[in-house]
Amino acid sequence: MKSYGMFIGNEACESESGRWAHVIDPSTEEVVARVPKASAADVRRACEAARTAFDKGDWPRLEQKERIRLLLELADRLDARSSELMELETKQGGVPIRKTTLMDIPIGLEIFRTIVRLSDFPRYEPLPWVDFPAVSWNFVMREAIGVCAAITAWNFPWLFTMWKSAPALVMGNTFILKPASYTPLTSLVFAEEAAKLLPPGVVNVITGAGGEIGTALCESPHVDKISFTGSTEVGRDVQRQAAGTIKRVTLELGGKSPVLVCDDADLDIAVDTAIFAFLFNSGQACEAGTRLLLDRKMAPEFKARMLERLKLVKIGPTEDFDTTMGPVITASQREVVEGYVRVGLDQGARLLCGGKRPEGKAFDKGFWLEPTVFDGVTADMRIFREEIFGPVLAVTEYDSLEEAIKLANDSIYGLGGAVLSRNLQRAIAIAKQLRTGTVWVNDYHLLNANAPFGGYKQSGVGREMSLYALKEFTEIKHIHVDLVGNDRDRKFWLDYTLNRE
Repeated sequence: MKSYGMFIGNEACESESGRWAHVIDPSTEEVVARVPKASAADVRRACEAARTAFDKGDWPRLEQKERIRLLLELADRLDARSSELMELETKQGGVPIRKTTLMDIPIGLEIFRTIVRLSDFPRYEPLPWVDFPAVSWNFVMREAIGVCAAITAWNFPWLFTMWKSAPALVMGNTFILKPASYTPLTSLVFAEEAAKLLPPGVVNVITGAGGEIGTALCESPHVDKISFTGSTEVGRDVQRQAAGTIKRVTLELGGKSPVLVCDDADLDIAVDTAIFAFLFNSGQACEAGTRLLLDRKMAPEFKARMLERLKLVKIGPTEDFDTTMGPVITASQREVVEGYVRVGLDQGARLLCGGKRPEGKAFDKGFWLEPTVFDGVTADMRIFREEIFGPVLAVTEYDSLEEAIKLANDSIYGLGGAVLSRNLQRAIAIAKQLRTGTVWVNDYHLLNANAPFGGYKQSGVGREMSLYALKEFTEIKHIHVDLVGNDRDRKFWLDYTLNRE
């Protein structure tokens, strides 16, 4: 079993308490590694290192092109360790190697590089010419916020590391990352490479349970911004805790996203898209398409095809490249999902498939569940309304597009969604009516580093990735330059203010 240190001020270190936490492979229940279990004292050390690096160090004062150069070099160093990152991401999250190889690691690096390159835009923004009440030159400057802390979820640890660190760092901020306690290993590889290249205190990674150290980050007077990805419930706590020091906050929270299938959809495309929408990452995605809305006339054929296609999903060892679905993250999360299966049945939904653990010796260890599909789901059922975070799909039929759009929007969440139709004009018209941050047309889950990602309603505040995220990691300063240049006008304003004759 390998021991990893966390990184504070470019030094790999243990926690002050000397405590350790184990990282478990969800597919085998074996211990993969151990990492320090940080406390509030370790958070203070990391905050002080980041604060010093921002207030006194070179990083915020570098030319933008130099920051870009260094971060692109960091991406190249991480790319050279891709095979190691793929293996760690697979083991810590119970994710099939097929997914970490084809998606997680390369896409994360591409997101990082794209965001870094997007930062090469002018920091100076001129404002309109002003000649009243006096002639002046006005402009806006964008500057780094300061110390930015990220608290991330366990479902996509490498992607979150990449898309949170890139905008914070490239805009000149210093950075503290608190990865999820279940999945910290790839984040520590990131910190190890950053420590070889960037000034001390610019990148800090602390590991351990979120309660104590997450609260310490949110309440620290040294931290200027919090970027959080996780559940809506915890997001509310983050927002409350950050309010004491009026921190900038970005929240990427829960979802219960709809997949709206029109009556003219190409069924071959639509069925596979619906399966991908709810089963990707074993259903453990905040934007997962877990509410399937079907036109009543085509619903029987759609469901029959979907059940046949689900037989092709291969559940099994995560190191096998042919495996397409892994376990859920923990035993407790599996119990949560199984609880929702019971709730769905109790409330009158019909189980079309799944709802149990797969059988066989290969599944004696690990937190496995079968793909689960409920039919006859109505809007008052909990499996329609609540985020389950597992491989569970709720199917609801509709009679008109107006009803379908109403059902799609009938949620406290608004993170993702999809419209499946051959008629692209109609699909876009429907997409415009969905109250979600991202709408896919005839596709799902694919994220674009040039496009913003985030939620409406209780799915979050602010946006990740793209130019929009870069600007969220800056302060805006207005500079006013007097161009009057004569004592008469200046004397008038001084006399007026001081009430002088």
